[in-house]
Amino acid sequence: MNASWQTFLESLGAVIQSGRVQHFGDASIELRYALDQTIVADLSDLSLIQFAGEDAQTYLQGQFSNDLRQLDGGNSQLSSYCTPKGRMLANFLLWQNAQNSYLAQLPASLREPIQKRLSMFVLRSKVKVSDVSDAWVRLGVGGPGAQAVVTSVLGESPSTVHGLVHHASGSILRLPGDLFELLIAPDQASAIWRQLTTHAKAVGTACWDGLMIRAGIPTILPGTQEAFVPQMVNYELIDGVNFKKGCYPGQEIVARTQYLGKLKRRMYVGNLTLNSAPLPGDELFSAEMADQAVGMIVNAAPAPTGGYDVLAVIQIASVENAIRWKSLDGPTLKLGVLPYTIPA
Repeated sequence: MNASWQTFLESLGAVIQSGRVQHFGDASIELRYALDQTIVADLSDLSLIQFAGEDAQTYLQGQFSNDLRQLDGGNSQLSSYCTPKGRMLANFLLWQNAQNSYLAQLPASLREPIQKRLSMFVLRSKVKVSDVSDAWVRLGVGGPGAQAVVTSVLGESPSTVHGLVHHASGSILRLPGDLFELLIAPDQASAIWRQLTTHAKAVGTACWDGLMIRAGIPTILPGTQEAFVPQMVNYELIDGVNFKKGCYPGQEIVARTQYLGKLKRRMYVGNLTLNSAPLPGDELFSAEMADQAVGMIVNAAPAPTGGYDVLAVIQIASVENAIRWKSLDGPTLKLGVLPYTIPA
């Protein structure tokens, strides 16, 4: 987190640990507010990798699961980076910035190893790969009044999902679930934050995580790297995979899964009644499979109504049975409803 930005947030009462805003005084009140009100959250726990140069599009087209040729500076897309076996190493929000470079946003915990791995394959291509996380302050605005708030403060907002508009202070991206991400120049961030918080409640980053979970948007973290092919986390259902774009690492496996195989696991949303947070990579069990895990936690965040909301990849054949966390005697996962339909 930018040092001056952290100082500013702390002056407003933010409690910050390991680069994440925990809360602005009362995490439980903030969680309840995030259930059905408009919120604004700091997103400094996300990093940005920039790909610049005349070969950037061609290079990335051969690396990621989506079709970069569809990015035109007025939209964004979800995409993923896989191993040759089709297992996800990372997933991104990806877009073209005003300078015609490409930006890939991912968790800060994965930025360094993913940037290093991608840089290894540049070879003779005219592409510069760099960390530009400090170039912008990133904010999330969500809730029923999010678009009106963003428009009132910045004068405009994208009208469609994955729309992108550039403005004098930076950029505005629209995500599924009526979520908006703002990239703001650091010297203007404090003024814009003050304007936003006259209309929206300042909350800890976990509240934003919860909105992403309820929108059914997964985030690959260190504990789940190489655990899933994209379809297991419903990535093709939220337009994170293009099956006509051509080759990329793992493309053959991903395509075969789509057209020739029968997918045995899918991602679901649910809630666990726990006193401490489940971790990405925690296993799930069901009695009919004895001691063999039937699923895995993808993401988790404190729930406004108690416990933890989670995204979990679960064996499709087991979802009608009791799914338990970490052991057959563990707490039961109560499944919810995603905002999109999972194919039968």
